[in-house]
Amino acid sequence: MGDMANNSVAYGGVKNSLKEANHDGDFGITLAELRALMELRSTDALRKIQESYGDVYGICARLKTSPNEVCGDVSVGEEEGEGETGWIEGAAILLSVVCVVLVTAFNDWSKEKQFRGLQSRIEQEQKFTVIRGGQVIQIPVADITVGDIAQVKYGDLLPADGILIQGNDLKIDESSLTGESDHVKKSLDKDPLLLSGTHVMEGSGRMVVTAVGINSQTGIIFTLLGAGGEEEEKKDEKKKEKKNKKQDGAIENRNKAKAQDGAAMEMQPLKSEEGGDGDEKDKKKANLPKKEKSVLQGKLTKLAVQIGKAGLLMSAITVIILVLYFVIDTFWVQKRPWLAECTPIYIQYFVKFFIIGVTVLVVAVPEGLPLAVTISLAYSVKKMMKDNNLVRHLDACETMGNATAICSDKTGTLTMNRMTVVQAYINEKHYKKIPEPEAIPPNILSYLVTGISVNCAYTSKILPPEKEGGLPRHVGNKTECALLGLLLDLKRDYQDVRNEIPEEALYKVYTFNSVRKSMSTVLKNPDGGYRIFSKGASEIILKKCFKILSANGEAKVFRPRDRDDIVKTVIEPMASEGLRTICLAFRDFPAGEPEPEWDNENDIVTGLTCIAVVGIEDPVRPEVPDAIKKCQRAGITVRMVTGDNINTARAIATKCGILHPGEDFLCLEGKDFNRRIRNEKGEIEQERIDKIWPKLRVLARSSPTDKHTLVKGIIDSTVSEQRQVVAVTGDGTNDGPALKKADVGFAMGIAGTDVAKEASDIILTDDNFTSIVKAVMWGRNVYDSISKFLQFQLTVNVVAVIVAFTGACITQDSPLKAVQMLWVNLIMDTLASLALATEPPTESLLLRKPYGRNKPLISRTMMKNILGHAFYQLVVVFTLLFAGEKFFDIDSGRNAPLHAPPSEHYTIVFNTFVLMQLFNEINARKIHGERNVFEGIFNNAIFCTIVLGTFVVQIIIVQFGGKPFSCSELSIEQWLWSIFLGMGTLLWGQLISTIPTSRLKFLKEAGHGTQKEEIPEEELAEDVEEIDHAERELRRGQILWFRGLNRIQTQIRVVNAFRSSLYEGLEKPESRSSIHNFMTHPEFRIEDSEPHIPLIDDTDAEDDAPTKRNSSPPPSPNKNNNAVDSGIYLTIEMNKSATSSSPGSPLHSLETSL
Repeated sequence: MGDMANNSVAYGGVKNSLKEANHDGDFGITLAELRALMELRSTDALRKIQESYGDVYGICARLKTSPNEVCGDVSVGEEEGEGETGWIEGAAILLSVVCVVLVTAFNDWSKEKQFRGLQSRIEQEQKFTVIRGGQVIQIPVADITVGDIAQVKYGDLLPADGILIQGNDLKIDESSLTGESDHVKKSLDKDPLLLSGTHVMEGSGRMVVTAVGINSQTGIIFTLLGAGGEEEEKKDEKKKEKKNKKQDGAIENRNKAKAQDGAAMEMQPLKSEEGGDGDEKDKKKANLPKKEKSVLQGKLTKLAVQIGKAGLLMSAITVIILVLYFVIDTFWVQKRPWLAECTPIYIQYFVKFFIIGVTVLVVAVPEGLPLAVTISLAYSVKKMMKDNNLVRHLDACETMGNATAICSDKTGTLTMNRMTVVQAYINEKHYKKIPEPEAIPPNILSYLVTGISVNCAYTSKILPPEKEGGLPRHVGNKTECALLGLLLDLKRDYQDVRNEIPEEALYKVYTFNSVRKSMSTVLKNPDGGYRIFSKGASEIILKKCFKILSANGEAKVFRPRDRDDIVKTVIEPMASEGLRTICLAFRDFPAGEPEPEWDNENDIVTGLTCIAVVGIEDPVRPEVPDAIKKCQRAGITVRMVTGDNINTARAIATKCGILHPGEDFLCLEGKDFNRRIRNEKGEIEQERIDKIWPKLRVLARSSPTDKHTLVKGIIDSTVSEQRQVVAVTGDGTNDGPALKKADVGFAMGIAGTDVAKEASDIILTDDNFTSIVKAVMWGRNVYDSISKFLQFQLTVNVVAVIVAFTGACITQDSPLKAVQMLWVNLIMDTLASLALATEPPTESLLLRKPYGRNKPLISRTMMKNILGHAFYQLVVVFTLLFAGEKFFDIDSGRNAPLHAPPSEHYTIVFNTFVLMQLFNEINARKIHGERNVFEGIFNNAIFCTIVLGTFVVQIIIVQFGGKPFSCSELSIEQWLWSIFLGMGTLLWGQLISTIPTSRLKFLKEAGHGTQKEEIPEEELAEDVEEIDHAERELRRGQILWFRGLNRIQTQIRVVNAFRSSLYEGLEKPESRSSIHNFMTHPEFRIEDSEPHIPLIDDTDAEDDAPTKRNSSPPPSPNKNNNAVDSGIYLTIEMNKSATSSSPGSPLHSLETSL
C-alpha cells in the first residue's frame, strides 16, 4: 500500500507535476501512451483500449489502482516571515518616523497577507469526489492524481481526463472543447473517454483518472493557446524581437505555472475560447489579471501632488525668509563682522532654519493620503467578507460605490435556486398553497408518494443542511427535488419507498429528455401485472390522460372538454404567475394480459390517469424586493438578464420590484433585442443600443453574447452626462465575457463555475442579491471615509503651515518645534487615517445618488468646513502666540536664544493646537453638513480608542516630554484652558453648519479626476496588452527603454504621415477624429497597417491608444501624473519631430535602426 501511495503521488503530486522520467518504470503504462490514448475519440479509443490493455480494468491494473481504492498522501509546507524594527533613541524624530513607516508597512503586509488568504481560498474551494482507501472523500481538484477513481454526477465540471469504469445514462456536454452542442452519451461499449473541462449533463458514474494538469485535454489546449499567442506576437512585432523573447518566456512560464495548478487550470481555455468577441488580443488578455486604474486613486494622486507642490513652495519661502532676515539683521542692521570663531554658531542657526523648513514641508505633504485609501479599502474588504463579499480586486470595492446600473442574473441571485412546489391541483381542488396531508384522500396520497419517489432519478435527493439553520440541500435535478420537497411538506418520507423499491427493482425507465419532455418508470406488481408512473410537462401528459382521480379518490373519465377547463382554470393562471406546471399520472397493466411491447413507448405512455398537477417555481428570495427598492432609491437601475422564458422573467421581475405595474419599461427576448440593435448588415450599432437600454428592464431568453453586448453598450453609451458604471452578476462559464467587461463583476460563490469566479472582481459567497447592496454601501463608505480624512487633514495642513510660516517670519522661530510638528503629523496622517477610514457604513449612504466618476473629492461644503475651522484655529493660535503670556501671566517664549530651555508659553500653544485637532477629528466625521457629529460614534471602537489614546499620549508628552519634545509641565488650570479652547471647535462647527453653502459663491471644489477618468479605461486601452504589477516592478528598466522607443516611433510615424501627405486618408469616414485633432495631438490616430505596440503602463494609454469617444477632448500629456512621478518624459514636441527626415539625418538613421 505504501508503495502505491508513493507512486500515485509521484505521478500526480500536489500540483500535478508528472515526474515522467523517474517513475515510468514502476508503471505498466507511460505518460506518452496515456496522452496518445486520450487524443482518440469514441470507437477509436475503444479499439485502442481493447487491443493494448484488454479493458478499462487493464489500465487500472497498470496504474496500480483498483477501481475502488487508491491512496495518495499530500503535504503542503507553508512559511511566514515577519520582522521588527526600531529602538528608541533620544531623538524623538526617529521615533515618529519609525512609527509612520511601521504603520504603513504593517498595513501593506496585512493587506498582502489577506489577499494571499483569499486567493488560496478561491483555489481550494473547488473539490471533487474520489474513492480512496475504499472511502468516498472530497479532495481539492489540485490533489487529484493519475489512477484516482473519481465519482462523476449530474452538474459536475470534470477536472481531469479519465476513462469510464461504470456509468448510468451518462451524458456529457463537450461543447467547451469540441463546439458540438448535442450532449454526448458515454458508455463502456461505445465511448468511454471523459475529458476535462466538460460538463456532466445527465446521469452518474465512476472514472479512472488518466491525465491531470497540463497533460489533460484542457491543459493541452491551454498550452497551445499560450504558444499561439506568442507566435502571433512574433509575427506582429518583429521590430521588438528581443523584448518579445523575454516576454514570451514570461507568458509561457506563467501559463505553465497556471496550468499546473489544477483548480486554476480547467477554466482558462474555456475563457479564452468563449472570449466573446473572438478578438485575438482578448484571448491573450484573458490570461492576464484585470488591472484598472482606480478613479479614486487618480483623483488622490492629483490632489496629493498639488498639495505637495504648495507645501514645497511654502517651506522654501520659509527657509529663504529666515536666512535673509538673520543675515540682514546680524550683518546689516547690527553691523557685526563675520568672525571665524562665530562660524559654528552661524551654521547652527542655518541648520535650525533648515529644520524648520523641512518641518513645514513634512506637515504640508499629506503622506497619509495613500495610507488612508489603503486602510479604508483593506478594512472594507475585511468587513465585506462578513457581508458575504469576497473581494478579489481592491478597486472593485470603491468602483461599486459609483455603480449606476446592475445587470443581474435571475436564477440563484434574485431567486433561491431551489425549485419549490407552491401550488397544486389535487382531488379536483386548486390549492394556492400546499394543503395539509389530511385534506387529501389516502389512496391519492399513496399514488402521489410512490409515483414521485420512484419516478424521480434516485440521484435526486434532499439532504440535511450543511450549517445549522440553513436550508436543506438539493442534490440532482432541481425539478425532481421540488417534487421530493412536496412529499416532505406532506409529512411523508420518499426514502422509505426507495428502500422498499431499490433502483435495481425498477422494471423499465424512460428517462427524461428534451424531446419527450416526460419521464416514466415501470414497476412490476407482485401479482405479475405492471404499473407505470409518468411525470412531465402538463400540456403533454394531460393529452395522454383518459381518466382523473376525483375528490373521493376514485378514477373518473377525463374528456377533452375537461382538459380545456383545467388548462383555462388551473394551468394558465399558474403559468401567468411564472410557475412551471408538472402533471403526475399513472397507468395499470393488469396481470392476465400479454406483456406490453416496452420499446414502443407511445403505446405504453398513453391512457393515463391524472393524479395531480403541481405548479413549481424558483421562489424569489424574501430579502430581494427590499434590496432592489434600496438600489432604486440610491439611484441604481436594476436589470434582469436571464435565459428563462419571458413570462417567467416578467413575473419574477414584478415580484422583485424591478417592474412596476403601469410604468413604461421594456421587456425583450434575446432575438428581439438583437433585431433592434443590429443594422441591415447585422452589425451592432451603438445608436440603436442607446435607444433601448435606458428603458430596458428585463432581457429574457438571452445568450451570453447578448449579456456581453448589453453591458458593453451601456458602458460605451454617451446618452447620459455621466458615464454609466455597470455591475454584472453571473454564475456560468458563459458569463465570463460579460463579467470581465463590466466595471465590477460579481460571481456566485456557491453556484458559480471557476471561469465565472476567475473573471469576476467580487465573489458573493452566499449567492444573494442583498450582498450586492452591501457592496454598494461599502463602496460609497470608502469614498466618504477618504473625504472625511481629507477634510480633517487639510484643516491641519492649512493651520500648521500658516502658523509655522508666519511664526518663523515674525519671531524667527517656528512656534511648533520640529518634533512637535512630527507628532502632529503622526496624529493627523497615520492615526487619523486609521480612525476616520474605519467608519462603518450606514443605511443613509443609500439615500443619495451615485457620485459619478468626475465628482470632486472635496465638495463645497467640505471646503467651507476646512476654511471655517482653519480660521478658528488660526485666531486661537495667534492670540495665544502674541498675547498668551499676558493672559496666563507667564514669561514670553518669543525671541528665545538658540539653546534656551522649553517655555510654558510655547507649550500651551502646542497643547491647545493638538487638542483643537483632536476635537476637530470628531467634527470631520460628517461631511455633508450634518449637525449631529456624535451620531454612531460608539459603533466605531477604533475611532474612540485612537482619540482617547492620542489624548493620553499628549498628556505624557507635555508633562514628561521635556527637552526632546520642547515641552515644559503645565498646571491644571492651563490644561483646562487648553481643553476648553479645543472643545470650542465643536461649538464653532455648529456655527459653520448653519451658514448655507449656496451663499458662499467664492468656494471652489477640489480634487477633480483627470480628464482620463471620464473615458473608460477599457476604451482607452482596448488593445493594450496588460501586465500585472509585480511584473511591472521587475521590468522597470526595460519598460522605460521601450516606452522611450515607442514614443519616438510614434513621432516618426507621424512624420512619415506628413511626408507622404496622408491627408486624404485622414479624412475618410472611418477615421473618426478630425484633421484638427490630428494636428494638435500627434499621437491621436496612427495608420491601422502599423502594428500597435503593447504599452506597459496605462499612463501611455492616455497618449497612444486611439480614442473611440471623440466627445471628450484628447488628454494632453501634462495631465500624465504617473509619468511625471516616475521621472519619464519622452514626448517629442510636434514641431521638433516635423523636421524632414532626409536619408542623412539622425532621425532617418534612428528610423532605420528601429
